Amino acid sequence: MRPAASLREVALLFVKLGVIGFGGPAAHIALMRQEVVTRRKWVSDERFLDLLGMTNLIPGPNSTEMAMHLGYSRAGWPGLLAGGACFILPAMAIVWALAWAYTRYGAQPQVGGLLYGVKPVIIAVVLQAIWGLGRTAVRGTLLAAVALAVLALSLAGANEIVLLLAGGLVVPLARAVRGAWVAAAVAPVATVLAGVAPVVAQGTATAGPVSLTTLFVTFLKIGSVLYGSGYVLLAFLRNDFVHRLHWLTDQQLLDAVAIGQFTPGPVLTTATFVGYLVGGGAGAVLATIGIFLPSFVFVAASRPLLPKIRGSRWTAAFLDGVNAAALGLMAAVTWELARAAVTDWPTALLALVAAVLLIRLKVNSVWLILGGGVLGLVARSVAG
Repeated sequence: MRPAASLREVALLFVKLGVIGFGGPAAHIALMRQEVVTRRKWVSDERFLDLLGMTNLIPGPNSTEMAMHLGYSRAGWPGLLAGGACFILPAMAIVWALAWAYTRYGAQPQVGGLLYGVKPVIIAVVLQAIWGLGRTAVRGTLLAAVALAVLALSLAGANEIVLLLAGGLVVPLARAVRGAWVAAAVAPVATVLAGVAPVVAQGTATAGPVSLTTLFVTFLKIGSVLYGSGYVLLAFLRNDFVHRLHWLTDQQLLDAVAIGQFTPGPVLTTATFVGYLVGGGAGAVLATIGIFLPSFVFVAASRPLLPKIRGSRWTAAFLDGVNAAALGLMAAVTWELARAAVTDWPTALLALVAAVLLIRLKVNSVWLILGGGVLGLVARSVAG
């Protein structure tokens, strides 16, 4: 296929995923797998898992970084830029519109009915992805044990980065791979850095009028050190924008995070909302660029490492462990999402039907998500 055609294909796919990608990173990754592995066959499941393992080892939003990796796999360096940008821009536009409405009307739009029907379908999509990826990633008792242990420890509240590093370390050690001591030496260092990063990010306490430069630099800093879920993002934003800069109230921050959670696309477009609140349109653009720019740099820098990782026995074993651990984390996130999404018998039935349609009949998940949203709106309107 011609380079221009491949680039157009990448752009169209990730614009679509940016519009329909409800449910957070686990759901985004599930949708990407269905599109690029199952339907389009751009990459194999093994390659997809390797890329997922790499995104778990660098800071930044995993699903956005997967869009960059997959864009590169299809269309080279232009594809990397197009994959990331086209996944981010639809969510940015939606959050920008909601921020405009928020500042005008003082309340976020009501989307409860839509999400009532969409969330159970998303659970089915994620379960399908976990099942498919698990058959590739979990080869043997050791990797299965790693995935299950990470699932249990994640549900118990253990740190994601520590679990990923531990999963990567256990496998080469258990296989007695020559050179596994290197992983043992690197893992504690990475764990310490992961713990120190939030402290460094806190900075010094200052207060003053809104500065677009300060806004951009603050989000650039957050994007450079952020590991973990949206709750970790909340801690960073609260420390910087409520406590240090005094630009937001706690209520405004919670509203911003809520909108980032229930809109499609990357959760980190919360930055767009915060940027608009404190700096208008220019603030929205600078905040979005600031929080996502480090991810483009990290992905571009880490890509050359992947062949070397697979070419070494101990690093290949380390990545196998990280992949198994990532599946355990994905399963834990799915369990937490399911508890919030499947709240009564209609949502349980919708999730079950969607799972059957996905796994047995291979129905396109886009239509199921749209159908779930319509059913949710109808159900809430009837109940109301």
